[in-house]
This record gives sequence, structure tokens and C-alpha cells, in this order.
Amino acid sequence: MSEQTLKHDDEATAEHPHGRWEAPSPSRRLQLLRSAKSVAIVGMSDKPARASYFVATYLLSSSSYTVYFVNPRLKEVLGQPVYASLKDLPEVPDIVDIFRRPDDVPGIAREAAEIGAKTIWAQLGIHSDEAMQVAQDAGLNAVQNRCIKIEHGRFHGNLHLAGFNTGVISAKRQILDR
Repeated sequence: MSEQTLKHDDEATAEHPHGRWEAPSPSRRLQLLRSAKSVAIVGMSDKPARASYFVATYLLSSSSYTVYFVNPRLKEVLGQPVYASLKDLPEVPDIVDIFRRPDDVPGIAREAAEIGAKTIWAQLGIHSDEAMQVAQDAGLNAVQNRCIKIEHGRFHGNLHLAGFNTGVISAKRQILDR
């Protein structure tokens, strides 16, 4: 490791009293999911083909979470009210699940910290080191580039939903009968 790299690491740690953000381990993600009672989906869509809609239907049908939707442009999705912001929710969610552009995530992390949420969870494909550091510095747990539906299903034996698990355990290619 070069002296320049060491200096950069020391400066980063000095800037952030909690150190640099590190991705939580699988066991830590399981712990976050098990301890949560509520999830707010920020960036909820009313379009069935969107990931937020698919995740919402899964969480509503396959988890015990109270699920809230946040999108200032919508009023109702899946028969549930949609709130304009996290501050408008009737309770503080344990997990804030984010379906927004990476540039929007740091602001959402700040808002989640302001309302007292415990965890921000940036969905698969969403990466923002700045947001992860904002969350960590505010005392929140932070997960990024992970799908809460996939993680929940993986930990709770539901990966067969949507075809992730065929039920066949084999390293060999399947030969289909014709």
C-alpha cells in the first residue's frame, strides 16, 4: 500500500468520526430484516413493471412488515395511501427502502436520519457512497446495491417466488424432456 493511499485513508477516517462505511455482512443484513417491523418504499411506482411495485407486492404478501409508500406524485397504489415524504408517514419506519436515482439518495438518507429511521436500504443497482457515509455518520444502518425482496426471500426460503430457485440442487445442466 502506498504512502499516498495510507494518507488518504487516514484523512477519510478523520473526516468521518465513525470511519468509512463498509457493506454489512449477510448475517448483519439478516439481523436488520428480522428486527424491522416497518418498511417505507421511497420512489414507489404505480406501474406493475417497475421494481418498486414488484418489491411492494412481495413485502405485502410475504412478510409481516407494515409497508408504506412514498412518492409526492401519487395518492394511492395497491389500495394503500402514498405519502409525499418520509415526514408525512404515520410512524417512523425501521427501514427506508430507496428506489431513486443515486444523486437523490444522500438527501433521502438525511431525511431518514431526521425522522429517526434505523436503516436506509438502497435497492439493487443504486450505489451512493456519499449516502452510505451520511447514514453512517447519522447513526443509521446502511445497505446499498441490494434488493430487499431478494435478501428477504433468501433468508426466509422464498427465493422460488419469481423463479429464482428451481428446487433442483445440482451442478449439472438440466436436460429437458421434449
